[in-house]
Amino acid sequence: MDLKKLVISLISQTNENEWIEYKVNNYNPQLIGEYLSALSNSACLNFEPFGYLIFGVKDKTNKIVGTRFNPTNAKGKGSESLEPWLRRLLNPRINFKISELWIEEHKLVVFQIDAAPDQPVKFKGTAYIRIGEHKHKLSEHPALEKKIWNNANLKKDWSAQIAEGAYLEHLDDDAIEKAKKEFKTKHKQSNFYLEIDGWNDLTFLNKAKLAINGKLTFAAIILLGKQESTHFINPAVARISWILKDKNGIELDYFHFDPPFLLNVDKLFNKIRNLTIRELPDGTLFPIEIDQYDNWVMREALHNCIAHQDYRMQNRITILENPDDLVFVNSGSFLPGSIENVLEQNAPHSIYPNKQLTEAMVNLNMIDIIGSGIRRMFISQRNRFMPLPGYDLSIENKVRVKLIGKVLDGEYTKALIKNTELTLAETILLDKVQKRHKISQEAHQLLKKKKLVEGRYPNIFVSSEVAQKTDRKVEYQKYKAFNTGYYKDMILAFIKRNHSASPEELNQLILGKLPDNLSVTQKKNRLRNIMYDMSHRDQTIKNNGKRGNHTKWYIKLD
Repeated sequence: MDLKKLVISLISQTNENEWIEYKVNNYNPQLIGEYLSALSNSACLNFEPFGYLIFGVKDKTNKIVGTRFNPTNAKGKGSESLEPWLRRLLNPRINFKISELWIEEHKLVVFQIDAAPDQPVKFKGTAYIRIGEHKHKLSEHPALEKKIWNNANLKKDWSAQIAEGAYLEHLDDDAIEKAKKEFKTKHKQSNFYLEIDGWNDLTFLNKAKLAINGKLTFAAIILLGKQESTHFINPAVARISWILKDKNGIELDYFHFDPPFLLNVDKLFNKIRNLTIRELPDGTLFPIEIDQYDNWVMREALHNCIAHQDYRMQNRITILENPDDLVFVNSGSFLPGSIENVLEQNAPHSIYPNKQLTEAMVNLNMIDIIGSGIRRMFISQRNRFMPLPGYDLSIENKVRVKLIGKVLDGEYTKALIKNTELTLAETILLDKVQKRHKISQEAHQLLKKKKLVEGRYPNIFVSSEVAQKTDRKVEYQKYKAFNTGYYKDMILAFIKRNHSASPEELNQLILGKLPDNLSVTQKKNRLRNIMYDMSHRDQTIKNNGKRGNHTKWYIKLD
């Protein structure tokens, strides 16, 4: 059906819906971009090949009235022409076609927009959706976002594509042997276990989800392919970069690892320095000798990067090794939406960006199904009395996971050891408090009700009751103010010993001893009030009448 007949058919039979929008002359470039995102995503949800934005038709009545909108002369924001401006700000850059046509004496302008291909379509970094005739931000409807991913994956899985021209000789022999060994380990209880040794290589690859009908997939190239075989997945990039940095963030060393990832992840982990922790920061012995990083947790973090990397974005997976932490970074969206969703649901996720690759990695004993593996990472860190994994999803299309390889607070660690009845949810919240991360008011009320925290929200800290129970008196005092007389006595003693005190000397003397939940500005204001009180009310000190750096404080003699 040609476009004119299609448009006439749509107008005569269909009111506005999730994938069709009618306009007359109301032209706004920002709104058009939002509609392109919403109609593309809604077309995907409804299994329609296209969404349509049609100018020249009255809403509700479907009456053809024509339009004065001229897309050829229209501009985006600034002087850039509308069409390239729209294409530049859509991600992924889906195809859409703008057509002008006449129905009788009326001009119509039709945007025909491809349905979202394999992920939600965003405009200026925000994805939109249509619910009925109304446009909403997709982030407000996480269930619909999951459904878009699911529908897109039903249409096409990048990792399941056939690597045309690739044969067994393009795979690494040692990688194939290790894959068979891991497959047997994973399927010890399967009814076909005794048959595995009798399979030829192609049969094994089919069973392991690395080949389809004897043809190698992109997943096979990533996990088992020789280094020189990566051209079969061009222009996608499959590479892991390990980067070592010092405490100042200066790069000390690096190395790149290409396929076969099944083998080369072991070589990567041999690069990482995994020291033994024997002492807490206060010098007391750790209850057991423990490695900085749990081997299983490290592997799960990296294997998740491999499974969920969006290779089409042509970015590398990176492992940043800092003196006290490891940071794993992969490109792509975190499909569950938040780490809380994964931990609370405690169930495998149903949507995978690389379904074939993910299934192959599960078969080769590399990862747990997404969801259960992440929860195990948190439980492992809790059971080792170490800080919990940190997930940073703040950068668009990036997932960053940090494993901290030191005890942040020895007394907090002791609290975990002594309070084994804490649930994982409570441990997560306390870990956030320990790291000085803001928690919700509801979470604060939960912890406060259990008498686990003190302080005025949001400047909260582990409560004195818990501090006393675990001998955390020093840590607690960091957040609890001393009596004002304590600070006054310190100032008087300093001035008597040194005959005078400058503002900078008093800052160095007092600011570090004020509560840590105060900002620098608040601490300085507190010191200023103490000095005013001493000089005007107590009249124990006086200054030389000068301002700024020239001020000197002295003991006031009777």
